[in-house]
Amino acid sequence: MNTMSHNQIVSFIWGIADDCLRDVYVRGKYRDVILPMTVIRRLDAVLEETKESVLEMKKRLDEMNILNQTDALCSASGQAFYNSSPFVLKDLKSRVKNQQLRADFIEYLDGFSPNVQEILEKFKFRNQIDTMIEADILGAVIEKFVSPTINLSPKPVLNDQGEVRLSGLDNHTMGVIFEELIRKFNEENNEEAGEHFTPRDVVELMADVIFMPIKDKITDGTYLCYDGASGTGGMLTIADERLTHLAEKNNIQVSIHLYGQEINPETYAIAKADLLLKGDGTEAENIKYGSTLSNDGNATMEFDFMLSNPPYGKSWKTDAERLGGKSDITDPRFIVNFKDEPEFKMIPRVNDGQMLFLANNIAKMKHSTELGSRIAEVHNGSSIFTGDAGQGESNLRRYIIESDYLEAIIALPENMFYNTGIATYIWVLSNRKEEKRKGKVQLIDATSLKSPLRKNLGDKNCELTKEIRKQIMDIYLRFEENEYSKIFNNEEFGYWKITVNRPLRLKVEITHEKLDKFKQFADKAKDKVVYDIMAELYKQADKDYFIDYKEFEQLLKKVVKSKGEKLPAKRLKMIREFFTSKDENAERLISKVLKNEDIDELNGKFKLQNTIVEFETDKELEDTEQIPLRYEGGIETFFKNEVLPYAPDAWVDHGKTQIGYEISFTKYFYKSVQLRSLDDIMADIKALEEETEGLLEEIIGG
Repeated sequence: MNTMSHNQIVSFIWGIADDCLRDVYVRGKYRDVILPMTVIRRLDAVLEETKESVLEMKKRLDEMNILNQTDALCSASGQAFYNSSPFVLKDLKSRVKNQQLRADFIEYLDGFSPNVQEILEKFKFRNQIDTMIEADILGAVIEKFVSPTINLSPKPVLNDQGEVRLSGLDNHTMGVIFEELIRKFNEENNEEAGEHFTPRDVVELMADVIFMPIKDKITDGTYLCYDGASGTGGMLTIADERLTHLAEKNNIQVSIHLYGQEINPETYAIAKADLLLKGDGTEAENIKYGSTLSNDGNATMEFDFMLSNPPYGKSWKTDAERLGGKSDITDPRFIVNFKDEPEFKMIPRVNDGQMLFLANNIAKMKHSTELGSRIAEVHNGSSIFTGDAGQGESNLRRYIIESDYLEAIIALPENMFYNTGIATYIWVLSNRKEEKRKGKVQLIDATSLKSPLRKNLGDKNCELTKEIRKQIMDIYLRFEENEYSKIFNNEEFGYWKITVNRPLRLKVEITHEKLDKFKQFADKAKDKVVYDIMAELYKQADKDYFIDYKEFEQLLKKVVKSKGEKLPAKRLKMIREFFTSKDENAERLISKVLKNEDIDELNGKFKLQNTIVEFETDKELEDTEQIPLRYEGGIETFFKNEVLPYAPDAWVDHGKTQIGYEISFTKYFYKSVQLRSLDDIMADIKALEEETEGLLEEIIGG
């Protein structure tokens, strides 16, 4: 079907909403009628040819009192579904009385097979019948959908001369029409940026990167394709088409099975209807309803090929609660044994769960087959850099890269999607990298490779034509560096995040004025003893300032002992808060004196004579540094070269060291803007001066 015919059908169906529903439904509710009616009419058109066979089979089964009739009726219909009511949709347009129309329409709907009943239930379509009957529009809607001016059947409509008057709709084109309708409805409802469908050109590219690198390795056998955020099933449909085409081209026999899961009841219903229309009821059962994150419908499955476009920037708080709370999640998809860490957490922030879908796919990889598994998944920019070292997003990037699963990331042009203009990226993963890719990651900047649309489709103003997709695939398959492609070793994206500490340096100042103010402070705290201690210390001290806190502390302990008192932490804190201040010239504050001479100096412990002391940390001076994993000499050399020259008393708290991973396309593909020369600027200024010469005199003189 050509694009014009496709657009005509979309416009016609959209026009039904404007013609019939305008005064009954607000525009945001048109979809509640139009989408299920489109599905019903499509199913009805497919079943028309075998209607009599189904009714004959139904009559025989009833006469034989056979209760389980599904298989026999599906056999009679030649499809994975049936309608055993006495009607086809065209029969109902002639009903004059609304109540008769209502009764017959309900009987017609009740005649569908159980798998179609689930679709109608997810659409909640029966809730609309009374509204349409009361408004007297049900008959008009039906009449529009069975109009001879459009054809929703897979078979062409012929004229009297036997020529094709209206082309038939194959299943994929019908799916495209569904998605176009949903896009238009989403625009009406101002859906969020993440609530969008993946354009066919992007899915085609994803299918290319999944199948083309291993096209010659596909052999006779069974292959499983999966999408954990399947929407209307468009990715699965194209994956099926691409793999079937490759098999036919290479003269091999393959059996392809599609699996998916979808949380939105409406799009789930469309995906299931699409698979039913392909004629395989078993395949339709492979589409599960519910949240992939908290209720995985394919928990024990492994797949050969996985394609997904998960929602971006969408909270998964409800899923986290269902999984036991974010801090208590134990799901092995998201908590793994990795790098001597038995509970390595790859759990992102609750306000964006898109990377959990990637972790879900990785958990479903096949590791025992020659081809292993290949994954293509679309994400927005946050997935490549969000999350600090040790946090869930960074941990997942680390797990993927250090496991050597990441083959490439392709940066797509902006405004590629219908409902959002944000930057998007295709992640390409494999657990069977070819030899030249092992230990490496390819970044492809395809942001400038696009063709403008003549007319915007929502936010989508450009596309990846067949030629552009071929260009991107050539860049990917050649695996060479050029202006669009950069290749890096895995460790390029990793870094150590270290915590650098400095010792606390306190000066103690005890004056008569401060002591008087401390008396009020102590009285308020109802602790006269602490004031008495400091008053006595003031008498015994031979100076007002101590830059060696240890010296002050020794005198303090002596006074406390002489008065037969104790110095609990609460009192010491009061004294510190009132009489001390930071001074970089003061001695380092010692918190412990240790006897073990083997303690690491870099952990803030230094040997003084025959003992080892541990310095107290100045929290305000605590800092962090990011050190590339590829830094020659590692943490120690970096610390020696880049920190100690500026802070000789600093040390690294190794207990807080974390490994992080992030990927910056801007960093690797930055192109500096060439500044204009001074001569060019001066020439422009002179030209402007000549252009305006005499203008002021002309204005004044006028």
